[in-house]
Amino acid sequence: MAAFSSFLPLSIQTVLLLLASNVFMTFAWYGHLRNLATAPWYAAALLSWGIALFEYLLQVPANRIGFQQAGFTVGQLKIMQEVITLSVFLPFAVFFLKEPLKLDYLWAALCMVGAVYFIFRNG
Repeated sequence: MAAFSSFLPLSIQTVLLLLASNVFMTFAWYGHLRNLATAPWYAAALLSWGIALFEYLLQVPANRIGFQQAGFTVGQLKIMQEVITLSVFLPFAVFFLKEPLKLDYLWAALCMVGAVYFIFRNG
């Protein structure tokens, strides 16, 4: 983290770490649906658990930096995480899992914009 701190604002460090952690999280939670579809569930769970370790190695520092140094509230961090999750999940679902792109994703994103507004409006 020290390399980031010399040139990136703490808020940007937080967002970038959350973004990277979400890539791991998305693969841990959903990647097995394509790559291990015929494997036993416990094999998929063990592999997902291993991938999730890397998520936590990024997510925990992201939340600490965001809360302790960047001045985000826990609520702001949570909403930020959800927006990032949707931003990572949508391309993953469409390009990796070959799910159809639906208008419902747009409506969900608009709801998230509302959540961002309300959680950050008095911040």
